[in-house]
Amino acid sequence: MSAAPESKKMITDVFVEGARKGWGIGIGSIIPNIMMAFVIIKILSLTGFLKVLATVFGPVMALFGVPGEGAAVLMAAVMSMGGAVGVAVGLLNEGALHARDIAILAPAIYLMGSTIQYAGRILGVIGTEGRRYPILFGICILNSLMAMFVMNLLV
Repeated sequence: MSAAPESKKMITDVFVEGARKGWGIGIGSIIPNIMMAFVIIKILSLTGFLKVLATVFGPVMALFGVPGEGAAVLMAAVMSMGGAVGVAVGLLNEGALHARDIAILAPAIYLMGSTIQYAGRILGVIGTEGRRYPILFGICILNSLMAMFVMNLLV
């Protein structure tokens, strides 16, 4: 005796199911992070702290051809990739960053993006020793800095 053949899903059903999952991720995770980033940039701009941030980090960010405000993007990237994209777009909107700056920062966002979130979601779950976290975070940051250096040469 053979088992009943499994019914195959139609491609439209698979698409709709994927779209529903994507919608849930967008509404529950991505959009709130980006909105939070816009609000933070507006607050930093209104309070003048964005100028302080630019002054403090300006010399370091200049090594990569990016204004000091770009440090806010990198700080946000450590917490959330979506948030970092939101910060970058917010700074672009404010006139603090330009398209070239974002091109330099983009690889860094993804190379060190969401490091803090992944520490809890992945490293904690698999039992990675806490003393190894700084090394792993350092590798992400070093890769990001190298990527920004290369992008500065390319764009």
